[in-house]
Amino acid sequence: QVQLVESGGGLVQSGASLRLSCAASGRSFSNDAMAWFRQAPGKEREFVAHITWNGYSTYYRDSVKGRFTISRDNAKNTVYLQMNSLKPEDTAVYYCAHRNRVSISSPLSYDYWGQGSQVTVSS
Repeated sequence: QVQLVESGGGLVQSGASLRLSCAASGRSFSNDAMAWFRQAPGKEREFVAHITWNGYSTYYRDSVKGRFTISRDNAKNTVYLQMNSLKPEDTAVYYCAHRNRVSISSPLSYDYWGQGSQVTVSS
């Protein structure tokens, strides 16, 4: 059974940092692209960051560029999202996902999802 499990969320003040982890089990994702999405209350799920299978290429939504960094450790079957300079508008449930189709930023391109990790940033 394939599982993605996120961890590392929490409640922090504006300007703080958090690192999210996404551990995969059930199969190896070392040859596959992965991404992070987020969903705030009352809003649609939105793309945050993407990383290729080897980590050589990354892609971010504009609002997190320069603050967030996606990375991976294929030996541990784990993907990370380092979030610095957090803002209240970053408050959301964060999900990691496995990409199986072409479009990087569309949730429809992802087949496996984690259960989500809550990130709350207070002002």
